[in-house]
Amino acid sequence: MNLHSVRTHKSAENLQRSDQLAWKIAEVAADPVAVESDVVEMIGNRIIDNAAVAAASLLRRPVASARSQALAHTFAPGATVFGVASRRRVSPEWAAWANGVAVRELDFHDTFLAADYSHPGDNIPPILAVAQHCGLDGAALVRGLAAGYEIQVDLVKGICLHEHKIDHIAHLGPSAAAGIGAALNLPVEVIYQAVQQALHVTTTTRQSRKGEISSWKAYAPAFAGKMAVEAVDRVMRGEGAPSPAWEGEDGFIAWLLGGPKAEYQVPLPARGEAKRAILDTYTKEHSAEYQSQALIDLARRMGPKIGDLTKVKSIVIHTSHHTHYVIGTGAGDPQKMDPKASRETLDHSIMYIFAVALEDGGWHHERSYAPARANRPETVALWQKITTLEDAEWTRRYHSHDPKEKAFGGRVVVTLNDGSTIEDELAIADAHPLGARPFKRAQYIEKFRTLTEGVVAPMEQDRFIATVERLARLNPDDLIGLNFAVNPDLIGAAQPRGIFDWDGASRSASNLSVAIG
Repeated sequence: MNLHSVRTHKSAENLQRSDQLAWKIAEVAADPVAVESDVVEMIGNRIIDNAAVAAASLLRRPVASARSQALAHTFAPGATVFGVASRRRVSPEWAAWANGVAVRELDFHDTFLAADYSHPGDNIPPILAVAQHCGLDGAALVRGLAAGYEIQVDLVKGICLHEHKIDHIAHLGPSAAAGIGAALNLPVEVIYQAVQQALHVTTTTRQSRKGEISSWKAYAPAFAGKMAVEAVDRVMRGEGAPSPAWEGEDGFIAWLLGGPKAEYQVPLPARGEAKRAILDTYTKEHSAEYQSQALIDLARRMGPKIGDLTKVKSIVIHTSHHTHYVIGTGAGDPQKMDPKASRETLDHSIMYIFAVALEDGGWHHERSYAPARANRPETVALWQKITTLEDAEWTRRYHSHDPKEKAFGGRVVVTLNDGSTIEDELAIADAHPLGARPFKRAQYIEKFRTLTEGVVAPMEQDRFIATVERLARLNPDDLIGLNFAVNPDLIGAAQPRGIFDWDGASRSASNLSVAIG
């Protein structure tokens, strides 16, 4: 890997394109290095993972809304939409939109955490949609996904967004654009412009993950994917982008990140070096924020030791800066302690998550978030006794570059009414590659079978898995099979209506579904 120094440059300095981060990213994306077999295997795992969580979210309103919007944009040849028969295709940017929301809705797919946060699996919907629409084969898709994962992981390692309250989709737009460029074998110049344009239009604030968290949390990555598709399309037609996007004196670093004096170090593969970053990422066994994964496993372990939870006086979770300030009491969000909070907010409350996991001995992607579950008096009572504290050692381990030392969990101290304490700690989730039960292909398939049960027919499950097993050998017609269809009666004909469906029947306000959250 090469470390690239990235800082603001005045226009008068005339920073050469070859010295700009976007150009270096484009060179990595365009490098025709072979994708190694273990990377191909993991790409297949993550395609299965995405499909699993998308199937589990098909009936949720945000997913139905996005699907309805996409189906208003039918197109040939087009790309597929999760849940809909593959013969019905939509414009690729809208397929990226609908599938991106379905994948992200439950916050249940893969993650990578370093200087910033990310869900690299968000790259899959836009890159796959373009591959299907453009008639690419499995090898091209694999090439694009390896590049998308590589660029996102490298940006997340090098540039912290959250300390400046910029949402992490600002790394996703550029990585998806780079991945699309790699899949299409586009020239460096085209990828360079598309990466910058995608950065420019996907830079948003972290308010989407703060306070009263709404359904936009699921939509934001889908928006980045959609913008990436459109950015590549525009640049292929000869259009340009704000340049240099990162380094310009009125650019991203100067005004939205660390300022004119800040300098970042972004690692990128050298020419001819394999793109292996996907192997640094990890999926979720539980449908909750990644920092809660190890703590759910720890709650599962501690529950029997504690016994009667009514005897608990207090629970303190000693953990990293991120966990304390983003999903812990350090966030200062009263919504994180509110039984009436949205699912998206509860997903970002380690206090709620730890309380429920202690009581239930585990976690379920639907039952654990049900309003009735959140409002149980005994749960609320336990929940209010839980606080978090930043521990410098856990913060140091969170930022460690040594995978054997890197940690996302914490130490829990339970104080009982009689003054006695019970303590335990867990650094990484059981499903992590270095955890007690690391996920392999069999576990990804098991997750897929579990989440698609009652949604996707068994024969369709089998067909989908068999298609993924041949991923790198798929021809363009086969690539359409990286979709799953469900019984149309399951998702229903009555979809939320909006501008794209506007007709006589839609003109009455009573026919419009207006909701937030």
